[in-house]
Amino acid sequence: MAERSILAYFHSPEQARSVVPKLKALRAAGVSVDRIGEFRGDGVSETINPLTGDFRSLSYLTLTAETLSKNDRILAAASVDASGLSAGQPEDYMGDFDGTDRRNILLTAVVDERNYEHALRVVHEAGGRA
Repeated sequence: MAERSILAYFHSPEQARSVVPKLKALRAAGVSVDRIGEFRGDGVSETINPLTGDFRSLSYLTLTAETLSKNDRILAAASVDASGLSAGQPEDYMGDFDGTDRRNILLTAVVDERNYEHALRVVHEAGGRA
């Protein structure tokens, strides 16, 4: 029995998790949902008031990069992503460019080759891009 893998990208973890039961109904194996990014950290884990000045760095606020060293934080803050003004270019996206098409949630699954096309339809109907 041949298997195929699916790597699908979503806007939110909730969006990706909504697909998991449907893929499991198709007997998908190894289904997981993870956040991907270029910086370590799972996000800011405390309430922050940027007006008080009580935060580690711009990258801490905007990139959810919690565990960077001081030098790494300075370099990360220089990233165009830290400003919140980087949206990419329309040619980078296929179809639904709205200027904020950031997909950093990755769903991975292994499905039987006979169910592959159906699994892809399920992913696309939920807003994922495989």
